[in-house]
Amino acid sequence: MNTLLDRITVDPAQCGGRPCIRGMRIRVVDVLDLMAQGLSAQEVLEEMPDLELEDIKAALQFAARRLDHPVLAA
Repeated sequence: MNTLLDRITVDPAQCGGRPCIRGMRIRVVDVLDLMAQGLSAQEVLEEMPDLELEDIKAALQFAARRLDHPVLAA
């Protein structure tokens, strides 16, 4: 995989088209929710053994890019 974001997949037939990690049924939001609850990256990996550290980084990067939008002032 060339970039971290290549680890994020979107398939309309899987998880309602929500972004997932590497085609698995682990949604980006699931990873982010665990981290928002205070779990460390290591604890997330223990909770979801199919994940890799790069998957967590990809989920964070994906979220950051989705939130980085221009603010238009009137």
